[in-house]
Amino acid sequence: MNSVSEKENCVRITRAAKKRAAALASAEDRPLNKKRVVLGELPNLSNTTVSVNEVHKQKAKTKSNTSKGTLTRKDGVFKEDVDGKPEDPQMCAPYASDIYEYLHKMEVDPKRRPLPDYIEKVQKDVSPNMRGILVDWLVEVAEEYRIVSDTLYLTVSYIDRFLSFNVLNRQRLQLLGVSAMLIASKYEEINPPNVEDFCYITDNTYTKEEVVKMEADILKSLKFEVGNPTIKTLLRRFTRAAQEDYKTSDLQLEFLGFYLAELSLLDYNCVKYLPSLVAASVIFLTRFLMRPKTHPWSSTLQQYTGYKATDLKDCVLIIHDLYLSRRGGGLQAVREKYKQHKVWFISSAWQTCLPLQRYQLYILTRFKCKRWPGDFVFWDMASDGN
Repeated sequence: MNSVSEKENCVRITRAAKKRAAALASAEDRPLNKKRVVLGELPNLSNTTVSVNEVHKQKAKTKSNTSKGTLTRKDGVFKEDVDGKPEDPQMCAPYASDIYEYLHKMEVDPKRRPLPDYIEKVQKDVSPNMRGILVDWLVEVAEEYRIVSDTLYLTVSYIDRFLSFNVLNRQRLQLLGVSAMLIASKYEEINPPNVEDFCYITDNTYTKEEVVKMEADILKSLKFEVGNPTIKTLLRRFTRAAQEDYKTSDLQLEFLGFYLAELSLLDYNCVKYLPSLVAASVIFLTRFLMRPKTHPWSSTLQQYTGYKATDLKDCVLIIHDLYLSRRGGGLQAVREKYKQHKVWFISSAWQTCLPLQRYQLYILTRFKCKRWPGDFVFWDMASDGN
């Protein structure tokens, strides 16, 4: 009886149970894992405890430092670095200055520049007005197919470069426009329109074969150098510098700048200027229109654009005339585009003009003055102060 009861009450030991018991026994004998440390740190292990509050304070301090733009030293003076935003990896802050230096070398390369007077010297059947009408129509095409503005800027660049070295009659000007936009779309767009779309937008005036042939002619003329820096490329950085100077991010400044930049595409007289100079002129005029009682230029903008206010005079006055419809008044596509809600109706919201505005602009860009009509006080542009 006792032997039977003992068998019933004993714990059954299986093969799995033996394995678990052996594993527990070996774990008890194994020493605890310790973090490897440098030999010199061994005597100081008792002093390495850090409070949680100190860690949080250090993190907060680091975060506050990265939220502000870094300061760079140049010629013994610390200046705000608008590219020093490490929280945005897409800005490539450590490489920004090198990238824009490379873009500047590209924009001054004669192979990538149109002739400043190609209509007078090369073309026989194309006028500045025809060019303006073509660009105005291409703005409508870009809106129809939801094409980004970078594509539009590249398109106009291709047109000017092609017309600088190839004589074209007016009947083929529209063909040049859609073929140039086809190339730019393939370069910039994720889902570019196809050849049939561009034939359709011309009411099938040109066949698919004609568009493809013109595309090949353009690429051959450009020697396949299609990645030019445009006004929009450089305007992005200059806008950040302008907003940093204002100590705030202002969408109105951004939208108004985009509007003025696209207006500059309409005028043949802007072809002779580098994209960086046009972009700097756009920033100058934008700041002047938004804050007419404050000088629109500063040492920060001069540093990042490479231009003084006097360098921008002629281009600023041309864009200002476009803004007031004194130039290209019949070209309405850009103005209609910027009357939309998504851009804050910017083309209609900023049509008010001070009586002395044009004269003030001339004085600002021509002379190093501190005081001028309206008793507005400005600093000498030769000084380094903002």
